[in-house]
Amino acid sequence: MPASAAAGVAAEGEENAAEAGGRELLYCGTTRFDIMGRKVKGGMGGSRGNLVSPTRLRPLMGVDIRFVASGCAACHCVALGADGRCFTWGRNEKGQLGHGDTLLRNLPTVVSELSKYNIISASIGRNHTVVVTDDGKSFAFGDNKHGQLGTGSLRKGTEVSPAPCLVTEATNAVCGADFTVWLSSVEGSSILTAGLPQYGQLGHGSDNEYNTKVSSVKLSYDPQPRPRAVATLSGKTVVKVACGTNHTVAVDSSGFVYTWGFGGYGRLGHNEQKDEWQPRLVQIFQKNNILGPNDIISAGSASSACTAGGRGQLYMWGKLKNSGDEWMYPKPVTDLSGWNIRCMASGSMHHTVGADDSCISWGHSEYGELGYGPTQKSSVNPKKVDILEGMHVTSVGCGVGMSLIVVDRANVGNKIDQLDTFDGDSDALFQETPEQAAKKATPTANSRSNKRKTTVDQPKPEDGTDGSGEETKEVQRSHGTSTRRGRGRGAKTAATPEAKPSGRGRGRGRPKKGTGSPDPAPLEAGSSGRGGKKSGKRGRPRK
Repeated sequence: MPASAAAGVAAEGEENAAEAGGRELLYCGTTRFDIMGRKVKGGMGGSRGNLVSPTRLRPLMGVDIRFVASGCAACHCVALGADGRCFTWGRNEKGQLGHGDTLLRNLPTVVSELSKYNIISASIGRNHTVVVTDDGKSFAFGDNKHGQLGTGSLRKGTEVSPAPCLVTEATNAVCGADFTVWLSSVEGSSILTAGLPQYGQLGHGSDNEYNTKVSSVKLSYDPQPRPRAVATLSGKTVVKVACGTNHTVAVDSSGFVYTWGFGGYGRLGHNEQKDEWQPRLVQIFQKNNILGPNDIISAGSASSACTAGGRGQLYMWGKLKNSGDEWMYPKPVTDLSGWNIRCMASGSMHHTVGADDSCISWGHSEYGELGYGPTQKSSVNPKKVDILEGMHVTSVGCGVGMSLIVVDRANVGNKIDQLDTFDGDSDALFQETPEQAAKKATPTANSRSNKRKTTVDQPKPEDGTDGSGEETKEVQRSHGTSTRRGRGRGAKTAATPEAKPSGRGRGRGRPKKGTGSPDPAPLEAGSSGRGGKKSGKRGRPRK
């Protein structure tokens, strides 16, 4: 079978890499799995606890890693060792790490219940994980609200330990946000799906929509907990598959590309935004532009990508950046023409590829997931990760606010040993260097800008309030003036109506003691302000 042949070639390459010194996993992005992608009271997220350059993880130092994965909607990770062990870490509120509990883990931990199996493939959804063994079995764990684990039942909303999937002779598994796609060597059933059918991403010709109330409209979608073969592709052998949040991309043994599911932003590549409930052929990838055995496919939250034509040319379509027009049909990424792209992964709005002896990334970065270091966060165009230049990347994975990169240790000398190492202590990353503290303490020449920044550097209460019991909406300005939303730190509740002040906000009251803004000069007896006496220039005399 073509899938088996491709797997054999990959296995041979892995053996050669292992003999040459093995491969090691590097990580960049946030280490705060509990708050990543969420709005946190007090604003304690942001840039704190981020690894902005590729960093080694202590438990995997010296472990030969052959595959990594995360998901464009996921906040957890999986890594597979060359010996068949499965490591997971990250958010675990639904048991998606498979350790029998819901405890978060900052560092890779072996899934002990899978230790007797040789895991060859793994994928990650929003809150679930699916793995495949070398003998064709598949196991899943995590959230099962929509039947995405493929266990055939919805009785248990979550599975905190690996549970068997109802799939035989599985060769691969790929997860969307709340659904799963399996590839199988069974003739006539080479691709099976289970989970949420809301946008037609399961490919069965329906979104299973129904109204839950008789007297009003409340739509719901009937989950599919039992893996079911995609009938439209029953006469074809599907060899590759990738999943975005709510769409699917597949390639058959003839090199043709099919997409289905949510069509927003043109992510299906059909030059329209209509949802597709069944696999639909992408017209551009035909004749001399079909996909070969070594071409790759990838899918992000709102985009899709593949290489085609035997030249390694990368094509992308969908929403590729936060601003600008979407690509409604596949277009070549000219910045990467001529590169030999071996692997690619897409996150929410960022992408990482391994090409030649370089690692290249681009897109929107909030947590340092592009790996450029402290001097640059985002990049609209593909850009090399300089610290990894000259290293052979064998596997990549992208999640929400993070990237995982596997590099070959052969022919790189001690470059990997010079990289930073993360021990799992996120709090240690919060400590400021003396240079950072001095930079904050130095006033800027632009006083107005400095005033606006003063309260940003102040620690806020843990409950995310501004001291008055109300949640702070925006950064407060100095001298006690309030913003358009929320109450200022220096604002007081007056029992009597106050006169409308003139000018640009002066005389609106004294700030409380303890605020970060500098205390204004003491008001003279004839000065303006509510607390002062009659001035004749600003304010009104009290009656």
